[in-house]
Amino acid sequence: MLFKKITEQESAYKNLELMSSMEIIKNMNNEDKTVPYAIEKILPQIESVIDKCTNLLQTGGRIFYIGAGTSGRLGVVDASECPPTFGVSPNLVQGIIAGGDKAIRKAVENAEDNTSQGWEDLKARKISDKDIVIGIAASGTTPYVINALKECNTKRINTACITCNPQSPLALTAKLPIEVAVGPEFITGSSRMKAGTAQKLILNMISTATMIQLGKVKGNKMVDMQLSNDKLVNRAIEMLMLEIEVSRLEATNLITKFGNVRNAIVNYNTLNGKQKNQ
Repeated sequence: MLFKKITEQESAYKNLELMSSMEIIKNMNNEDKTVPYAIEKILPQIESVIDKCTNLLQTGGRIFYIGAGTSGRLGVVDASECPPTFGVSPNLVQGIIAGGDKAIRKAVENAEDNTSQGWEDLKARKISDKDIVIGIAASGTTPYVINALKECNTKRINTACITCNPQSPLALTAKLPIEVAVGPEFITGSSRMKAGTAQKLILNMISTATMIQLGKVKGNKMVDMQLSNDKLVNRAIEMLMLEIEVSRLEATNLITKFGNVRNAIVNYNTLNGKQKNQ
């Protein structure tokens, strides 16, 4: 199969500047609707990556997302949301972007074309064969990402990727490729749109399913979430009231004393001699 960069193909829509605001957003919405269906076709690829992530994290490994531009920013966002959502160390899931942290807000010229810096950025984090590196690149041709994964492969470090161009150089490099073909963009080549949406949805799946498998969710509740604001504290109190059937006052006291929902449940059940699934 010949490699075709679908993300760079001509938009199906012409003369965008002549459209009304409603025409623009209706057409964008129609295109966005196709993204979940494209992902549905490659769920087994996503499952393979999740299973590998779960197994590695259970034995002391870490997840590294690595990308440039929009793809790198999406990886950083997903990684940064794991500690507050699931109560894990910020070292467990890490996002690396070409050009460093300043590239999160402003493009760094030529950073994605550097063929050696990706590996240097991984080495700085003491990458090992216990970890998995997930390269993110809509085009599947980003040198910063591809060469980082190639170096990982030579050292038997686990590799995966998320790309929107099947049979791309990145997909052929990664041991566990995720290839979601969302088609041409509404604005030709603007892969922050459908491609970015697909990458975000897949990252949600990887981190969320992995954390569930690791026991960071009870029932359907984020029992290990960090209580960093009043909204989350109130959510924790209500979780506790439902789970162990106590008053709001008692739930508030338990959360204040034990810091999060899981600890409160465990200590309450211990103090009351209950053996519930914790």
